[in-house]
Amino acid sequence: MYNILVCDDDKEIVNAISIYLGKEGYNILKAYNGVEALKILSENTIHLIILDIMMPKMDGTETLAKIREDKTIPVIMLSAKSEDEDKINGLNLGADDYVTKPFNPLELIARVNSSIRRYTKLGSADENLSKKVFQTGDLIIDDELKKVTVDGKEIKFTPTEYNILKFLIENKGKVFSIEQIYTNVWNEECYGAENIIAVHIRHIREKIEINPKEPKYLKVIWGVGYKVEKI
Repeated sequence: MYNILVCDDDKEIVNAISIYLGKEGYNILKAYNGVEALKILSENTIHLIILDIMMPKMDGTETLAKIREDKTIPVIMLSAKSEDEDKINGLNLGADDYVTKPFNPLELIARVNSSIRRYTKLGSADENLSKKVFQTGDLIIDDELKKVTVDGKEIKFTPTEYNILKFLIENKGKVFSIEQIYTNVWNEECYGAENIIAVHIRHIREKIEINPKEPKYLKVIWGVGYKVEKI
């Protein structure tokens, strides 16, 4: 059973999310501010966090920054429609996805299921699978070990970053639109994913490129999409 930490200062929202996800078979741990969330995270194995942005004591962006100091577990941010800048800040700090309040329960469940699939796929290595290594230049993904190296140096990625990069390097040389990347990585239809994909792409570039402004590997094809160069 997967443990999901839900953190929002609105107890009714926490209870509602707990009911929705509980019916899906998830075990829910509850927190009502960032301080409580970090304490629970330190004492339990958590597979995914749903984190509100606006909270007392410690808000969602500050909490996320603390989480990303040493953990790569997926984080879905909750935000009001008016908090677009906060959404971008959350993605910049390492959030995997966000859901806008008021949210459709089916959308939230789909986002959670998708994030859990990506995370558990990243964290598992089946010894019976043949070794899969994808390479372009000195950028190498060992998909059996879930390991990325550039010039021999191992680079750490969040599950979402890893899966975006893996999808592009598996199809190196091919250009994919934002919609195609989202559909293939999230395994669901794309609705307004421009910010999500753009921020993740920037993070990946910052990690794999010597000069992200003049990328060697991950290129943008203006007006079309993104590709990993075949080297």
